[in-house]
Amino acid sequence: MKLAIVNGKIYTITQGVIEKGTVLCEDGKIVAVGVGVAVPEDAQVIDAQGKAVTPGLIDAHSHIGLFGEPSLPATADGNEKTGPMQSGLFGIDSLNPADPAFPQVLAAGVTTVYTGPGSSNVIGGTGMAIKTLGRTVDEMVIAGTEGMKMALGENPKRNYGAMNRMPGTRMGNAAVLREALISAQNYLTKLERAEAEGKAKSVDRDLKLEQLGKVLRREMKARIHCHRADDIMTAIRIAEEFNLDYVLEHATEGYKIADILAEKKARCVVGPLNMGPAKHELWEVRLDNPAILAKAGCKVAIQMDSASDTKYLPLLTGVAVREGMDEAEALRAITINAAEIIGLDDRLGSIEIGKEADLAVFDGHPLCNFTTCQQVIVGGRLVCSV
Repeated sequence: MKLAIVNGKIYTITQGVIEKGTVLCEDGKIVAVGVGVAVPEDAQVIDAQGKAVTPGLIDAHSHIGLFGEPSLPATADGNEKTGPMQSGLFGIDSLNPADPAFPQVLAAGVTTVYTGPGSSNVIGGTGMAIKTLGRTVDEMVIAGTEGMKMALGENPKRNYGAMNRMPGTRMGNAAVLREALISAQNYLTKLERAEAEGKAKSVDRDLKLEQLGKVLRREMKARIHCHRADDIMTAIRIAEEFNLDYVLEHATEGYKIADILAEKKARCVVGPLNMGPAKHELWEVRLDNPAILAKAGCKVAIQMDSASDTKYLPLLTGVAVREGMDEAEALRAITINAAEIIGLDDRLGSIEIGKEADLAVFDGHPLCNFTTCQQVIVGGRLVCSV
């Protein structure tokens, strides 16, 4: 199947902006980008005159498909609140492809999200990147993008402190996390010794420690929820102690320590920017946080966190520009930066030859609140059009 988007203002993300350009797609891939591209006679043509063309947008932190909409106990499957260490959970087992949020998010031009468990536990389980189009989990999930959800700050200590269980404090959060990682280290050591002795099968499998072992081996990223500046520093301290490949989720007070985060080459998935002071650790949320972090030199992605609200991803990214973020960097925050953080920058996040043909066509600037998404292409196929 061939599809061509012609006459559009193409935001390639990595190769600048092309005026009145063409993007040619074939068999699900981008095969040509530029001015004067020959369009095959048998190609489906979308005329993007006066419109903007971007890669399919990416939200690098979401819970779409796991908590469900409307929000009811029957569809709330994102937090297993029966113990603070839940590394044996797989978000894929709660993912509902029929969640009514998906069509809204897809129609807004968001074609890929990273979704997974929530932050009620110190270790919440495995999340993964998915396409926002598909009838079944198998059609949506992108293998090899798994990450382990971890959380510091108020949520886990509030959940278990109310039960008079550990953790009930921030130091309790850190202790639970360290103890789990040390147990996983011991488990890996036991496995290595058994394998060296030819007795690998003598060690009983432990799913929780097995999954944490992947984090310790840097086969899986640690996705660490942290709002307050001190929680961010705790996340970094523990990540460095155990040599984890980590990402800072929310990083709400990152602006307070932006120079440190830049020195650490921290990757920050910031947002949602429309958060209010719903709890103490959000009292000092600032709309210019992404701008400050990006200007300091951090790798920044912008997220919406929730489900159908993800359709506002470009709108809130526009607010980040209003608050001082460079326009090109803001677009990167919801395309190539997000793709890099979830391990898909070789496939998604920019309009380049050889990448997957996930694209969005807007009737104005992609980050303007007057703009609407007109067409969405996934895998070289037109799936939404207004």
